[in-house]
Amino acid sequence: MNVFLSSLLLILSLNGFVQAADSPVGDPAAGQGKTAVCGACHGPDGNSLVPNFPKLAGQGERYLLKQLHDIKDGKRVVLEMTGQLNPLTDQDLADIAAYYAGQKGSVGAADPTLVIGGEALFRGGKLDQGMPACTGCHSPSGTGLAAAGFPRLGGQHANYIKKQLTAFREGERTNDGDTQVMRTIAAKLSNRDIEALAAFIQGLQ
Repeated sequence: MNVFLSSLLLILSLNGFVQAADSPVGDPAAGQGKTAVCGACHGPDGNSLVPNFPKLAGQGERYLLKQLHDIKDGKRVVLEMTGQLNPLTDQDLADIAAYYAGQKGSVGAADPTLVIGGEALFRGGKLDQGMPACTGCHSPSGTGLAAAGFPRLGGQHANYIKKQLTAFREGERTNDGDTQVMRTIAAKLSNRDIEALAAFIQGLQ
């Protein structure tokens, strides 16, 4: 692991980006029974068919759990999720995260007109502007770093990726920790960059 990534992991851990180790242990079998409502938007196995709703299947358990807590606590605003998590306990959230983490994620097709530029950004970043490659935290194959809480990106809907990168860039999404890692990176991306990255990620496996 390079020095940059090692330092980043330490900083993010200290700033609460990584979920606390004393959280309840998730039970995937129990989680499946608690996702009936979730399936309407995210699909019964977490592979959403609607481009605006994220695929949850195969996502890192630690990352999923953090997002669920952030949405419930109002640290991340998702209008479609308003009130959905209020009745759920910490154990319920842990079970749901464990269930989706154990499912197999699907992969879409990359737009051939955008994929070359998207791959260049994903693998090379914009070093002249101080923007690191996405691979440092999300891995060359887009599988992420589950143990560190860095999300899986490969196969995610391009529309959803575009929405999130834009939200980070505009400061509408702020739950990337005090270090503002994603906000800092997204600030260096143009609309065209975001579209290209999203297209490449959709087909990445």
